[in-house]
Amino acid sequence: MSILSYNGGAVVAMAGEKCVAIASDLRYGRELQTISTDFPKVFEMNPHLWVGLPGLATDIQTVKQKLEFRKNMYELKEGRQMKPKTFASMVSNMLYERRFGPFFVEPIVAGLDPVTFEPYVCGMDLIGCINNPSDFIVGGTPEEQLLGMCETVWEPGMGPDELFECISQAMMNAFDRDGISGWGAVVHIIEKDKITTRTLKTRMD
Repeated sequence: MSILSYNGGAVVAMAGEKCVAIASDLRYGRELQTISTDFPKVFEMNPHLWVGLPGLATDIQTVKQKLEFRKNMYELKEGRQMKPKTFASMVSNMLYERRFGPFFVEPIVAGLDPVTFEPYVCGMDLIGCINNPSDFIVGGTPEEQLLGMCETVWEPGMGPDELFECISQAMMNAFDRDGISGWGAVVHIIEKDKITTRTLKTRMD
């Protein structure tokens, strides 16, 4: 078993029309043993910027703290909000610095540009190689199932409500086919003037 799938987990980010969605499952486990069902893997960095961290649970918490510190230092120095693209480059640099002893996380960045409010989603591997699609990005143990579902249900120009429905269906159908992720999910829809957070109740077996 890969160290990245030791704790299980699934994260998806999707771009819509002037909005973006990011979702994760809530399971925290040790291989096939479920320990907790309230362990989100997505975190708010600023009002228009979120990061998802699928991977090893201990590294998720370490990387989150390091990213918050670096993001706060940038915003103090620059006096403005960090753009998602800038944040993604910062995450990539931080991971590449540790390439010989990497953090076992594969970050997914989702956000809106604070000026134009254009959606931005990207993902990277554990040494920071950025993959920057225009539609959606997935990570975690049910990666293949997530990709298949997202390709089926995603379409361009979706509004916030359609985007929520789309990302929820993709998440639930994918992690129902994976033994080490699931047990509920949390979905965040980021718009120009608000963030909507909803919790999904799913199969618990």
